[in-house]
Amino acid sequence: MGYYIRVLGTTNPTITVDNLTDALKSERLKASIEIDEGTPENWTQLLVKDNDDRDLFLIEKNEVIDGKLGQGEIEEFKEEIADCKPTSAVKWLLDYFDKVKVIYAFQILNSVDNDESWNIVGELKNKIWSETNGIIQADNEGFSNEQGYHILWQFNDNVSGPWYMAVKDSSGSFVNFKMDLGDKKQRKDFFDGRVPKGAELV
Repeated sequence: MGYYIRVLGTTNPTITVDNLTDALKSERLKASIEIDEGTPENWTQLLVKDNDDRDLFLIEKNEVIDGKLGQGEIEEFKEEIADCKPTSAVKWLLDYFDKVKVIYAFQILNSVDNDESWNIVGELKNKIWSETNGIIQADNEGFSNEQGYHILWQFNDNVSGPWYMAVKDSSGSFVNFKMDLGDKKQRKDFFDGRVPKGAELV
């Protein structure tokens, strides 16, 4: 199955292979993009390789249309998050899912194993994210808001380290902060939809 990162976009502009290649070149990242399915202007699956011709990751594009894979993924997400925390994020996401028009799924392969290869993933993800006005989902982590701050907990219990998060305040706006994922007290505050004590506002 592999590890997936997804961009869930509320707009569905044309993002060509040239657009993605130019994004890599602008950051001086060396990678090639091959079309598995579709055309340079209208593709549905790409394979990204590094400078040593190693397969790094696949990008699959699925429009959210009734009866198609994209809509099926949205329905799975709705079921998957039902019991997650905080509940305010679940509610926000359930409303947000109804606006999603396209899903870009990045299937990360084992050869993504150093900073350079992760930078290639990050640059293409950010390019697509900025074009589609979307949010980010990562397997075994959770979902972000539109600013890229993490709002839903799907980590395993052993996770630790600093992470940029957000919760809704009383006015319905997101408050962004950095917390320690391994701190049980901070974790509980986040589950309850509060900015954790000791967290750093950003």
